[in-house]
Amino acid sequence: MRFELTREFLELLRAKIAESDLLWIKDNILELHFADIAEILDKLTSDEAKYIYFEMDEELQADVLMELEEDVRDRFLASLSTKEIADQLENLDSDDAADILGELSDEKIQEVISQMEDDEAAEDIVDLLNYDEDTAGGLMQKEFIQARVDWPVNRCLVELRRQAEDVEKVYTIYVVDKLNKLVGVLSLKRLLFASPKTIISDLYQGKNIISVKTSDSSEDVAKVMEKYDLVSVPVVDLQNKLVGRITLDDVVDVIKEEADKDFQLASGISERIESTFSVWRITKARIPWLFIAMLGGTLGAQVIAQFQGGITKVPALAFFIPLITAMGGNVGVQSSAIVVQSLAKGSDQFGSILQKLGKEALVALVNGILLSAIIYGIAFYFENGTLGLVVSISLFTVIIFAALFGTLIPLVLNHYKIDPALATGPFVTTLNDIVGLFIYFTVGMLLYKM
Repeated sequence: MRFELTREFLELLRAKIAESDLLWIKDNILELHFADIAEILDKLTSDEAKYIYFEMDEELQADVLMELEEDVRDRFLASLSTKEIADQLENLDSDDAADILGELSDEKIQEVISQMEDDEAAEDIVDLLNYDEDTAGGLMQKEFIQARVDWPVNRCLVELRRQAEDVEKVYTIYVVDKLNKLVGVLSLKRLLFASPKTIISDLYQGKNIISVKTSDSSEDVAKVMEKYDLVSVPVVDLQNKLVGRITLDDVVDVIKEEADKDFQLASGISERIESTFSVWRITKARIPWLFIAMLGGTLGAQVIAQFQGGITKVPALAFFIPLITAMGGNVGVQSSAIVVQSLAKGSDQFGSILQKLGKEALVALVNGILLSAIIYGIAFYFENGTLGLVVSISLFTVIIFAALFGTLIPLVLNHYKIDPALATGPFVTTLNDIVGLFIYFTVGMLLYKM
């Protein structure tokens, strides 16, 4: 049955913690799924969470720790001694342990590593810390199953049993040569059905092996795993030596983080923030684009001021200012979103830049004709035919320009290695507001012969 956390349950739990009722906690908390336990601990104080956490077995502790919200986990770890942190890291996969350790200060990292009793685990974690966190090396874990190409099946099974003690999930058996270079993969089913004396070289698959380099970006890793529908991918160094693997759950985290980052960039937030961050940190992330939007609004006001005389003579022109700016912004964001999505997938199926511009221009042409025809009738009803022509011609032109801007800007940003998600935010909207107002009033001045 699916667990649902309620306020009443939390109040009852806090009462049981205060009473030190371990029997109730074991029956009602520790029997839950680790994701549900993490959800509960997210709502408790550090002392309350520690009380429950240290009643769990080591395997459950590891699962719960990685499910905690990042800020909650940071506060929780800050309340532990370096020895307690070291003990927790030894229960985690090497990639998860490195992620947690990487959030600590250099001095504390040294203290924690020195407190670890498992020298091999400590060595793996230190090795992972040498890689940039946004690369395959920073994503990979050192726990995986491998077999030598010259092993017979009976020795391979013995070795795999030994290796499997440290591997939580076995997806693939990687086959290496004497120099530890990746040469292929081996099906577990084929291994189990083979005779004991059969050599691995007669069983493994050595063609079309998909792997990634330690220096590959996390985004490239995600694209590779998505393209080839992989649940895990081997990681090799520059000499093609097998050094780790990346599993699907790690890639899902990368995709989620990238989506969150792009959404925040599109909203005009310059860095990844959480609701729990300080007021100053959140303000610092938001203020640059708000400042740009304010400058854009000021420029828009200047455009209106330049045509103040025309508005005085034909006050009805002011009625449709919000329409022109809103439509320009909407069309620009729609066009840029399509291009950004294509670029994020690493796809160039739309062809060249001219083809992309041409396609968006054609879409804008159809939309412009339909919408300008409708707005002509509305503006004619408001005032007269001349105003109808001004608004319809302006709207048509603004839609065309906005679509082209929305397509071209993310392509230019991507060309110069700037995140194209910026194009779906205030940048395009503000630019389209200014250009749209200029087009609108210019058309108005010409048709009213002012």
